[in-house]
Amino acid sequence: MEFIDYYKVLGIDKSATANDIKKAYRKLARKLHPDLNPNDKAAQEKFQKINEANEVLSDPEKRKKYDQYGKDWQHADAFEQARQQQRSQSSYGGGRTYNGGGQGFDESQFSDFFESMFGGGGFSGGGQRRRTAQFKGQDLSATLRLNLTETLSDQKQTIDLGEKKIRLTIPAGIDDGQTIRVKSHGGEGIGGGPKGDLLITFEIVNNTPFKRLKSDLYATQEISLYTALLGGEITVETLTGKVKLNVKPETQNDTKVKLKGKGLPKYKKEGQHGDLYITYKIALPTNLSDKEKELFNQLSKLR
Repeated sequence: MEFIDYYKVLGIDKSATANDIKKAYRKLARKLHPDLNPNDKAAQEKFQKINEANEVLSDPEKRKKYDQYGKDWQHADAFEQARQQQRSQSSYGGGRTYNGGGQGFDESQFSDFFESMFGGGGFSGGGQRRRTAQFKGQDLSATLRLNLTETLSDQKQTIDLGEKKIRLTIPAGIDDGQTIRVKSHGGEGIGGGPKGDLLITFEIVNNTPFKRLKSDLYATQEISLYTALLGGEITVETLTGKVKLNVKPETQNDTKVKLKGKGLPKYKKEGQHGDLYITYKIALPTNLSDKEKELFNQLSKLR
């Protein structure tokens, strides 16, 4: 397997923080996303590499193994176990360890050692055929962009993996940055092991006038001074159409009202929705006529 420097792929160094990795990945993902480069195979290959790099370096455990074992990081646990077995088997009388002419075990030669211990179905010292170790294939990463309005109901999407296409149903209410795992659609297993998984991270583009926080939505609604003082009926927009609200007399600026169930569907909770919160902003009248100014003066004297 060819070594890929994931730090170089993302344009960062080994001292990069988790936040540095996240920023670098998002910047490159926006630039190289297949939607923006539909006929550019080079960009698509780079996009796949940055997803792979992000999947490893954003996970503290995977990053630790990658830093220590490089291209063989996925077999780190097996390496440690095999090394311990070799040490145990090479020990003999007096507690000494046979080291093959005074040379200690070199961890940098892990790939060759791993092949000799597990690969090829060779024979052990006792003449019995060794069982080839099986390892799960590498997990693959992909990014899928949806508009917020597309999360209002379950979505059927086709994911193009290059060699194959898969169909999947995306549950309503999927959140921005959320990752779902699709079993057995990753890299091929090693030694007859199971396939890896496909990890899909979602980028949700807010194409609505509402601010989103999980399944709740937030918006501001302008009301006139007279409606705020005297009360009245107004019409507001929701994701599913217009609704009428009754404004109470003497409503103060920044008053917040809740429209229950008018938010986004809750992820994997059928029939449940978040709420929509409307904050009233009172619009003061301008370009007052002389008569209006006179009336406001009279009101101010009454108060």
